[in-house]
Amino acid sequence: MHAIPHLCPVAVAENRPGLRPTPWPDLTRAEPRTAGCLTAATAASVPVLRRFARGVAARWGLPAGIDDSLRLVVSELVGNAVRHSGGPDVALLLSVGHSTLAVEVQDNGRWRPHVGRPRHDDDLACGGRGLDIVAACTLRCTVHTRPDGTRIVAELSLRD
Repeated sequence: MHAIPHLCPVAVAENRPGLRPTPWPDLTRAEPRTAGCLTAATAASVPVLRRFARGVAARWGLPAGIDDSLRLVVSELVGNAVRHSGGPDVALLLSVGHSTLAVEVQDNGRWRPHVGRPRHDDDLACGGRGLDIVAACTLRCTVHTRPDGTRIVAELSLRD
């Protein structure tokens, strides 16, 4: 990743058993792994965190079939945090267990509703469907709101 001072992740952490990628032979016996990254909540952080997530998935040897879903989920969740939270930073945490990859995005702002025209279900206008798309490509997606921020967890299946 090219380091641009205002786009550098504030913190990056990873907990994994080995230092090199390992194939994912048996998902039922895989050791849990976690990796996280904290960066400024700007539009430029969306591709930074998307690349971080893809790099972690590749290092962990996760099935290539989750790549498109992972990119979409990270883009939507981080984009929503940047656009709506008003907080100064956004955190991405990836956790892999037996057969799922959890993608968690946290912000420390207060929800700011998008100002614009209201959406109608039959409307072809862009916007307002991101969480519906995330829910469609994940096993589950939960939103936890608190006075000091929002935490969203989406779980992707590692099984074909």
